[in-house]
Amino acid sequence: MKKLVLLLILVIGFSVNAQTSNELIGKWQLVKWVQNGKEKDIISYFKTDQVFQVFMENGEFNSLNGAETHKGKWKLSKDNSELTITSTIIPVKFRIDYFDASKRVMTYEQLGTFEYKKVE
Repeated sequence: MKKLVLLLILVIGFSVNAQTSNELIGKWQLVKWVQNGKEKDIISYFKTDQVFQVFMENGEFNSLNGAETHKGKWKLSKDNSELTITSTIIPVKFRIDYFDASKRVMTYEQLGTFEYKKVE
């Protein structure tokens, strides 16, 4: 019985974190940025708190920083553990630390860990 309960908990746990590109589609706002163990001030760095990532179904991507828009492409790995965003010609690979329908946490070693909340 204990093994069955443990197995059920594991299956539920994996299914909660097993998000797909469908859940990624939409507009996400940057709400927290941690680099080298210290929280960065988003407003000081970007000169706004209106910092968004917009993922579209066709693999198109927009980065919105206040009034600035940067276009690119995105791709989620088959196992949903890595998100690649290509803006201009340089692809940047982020490790997905956590991902559900309303919250996403990802890390890029050189820049730190970013937490986003889904707004649309």
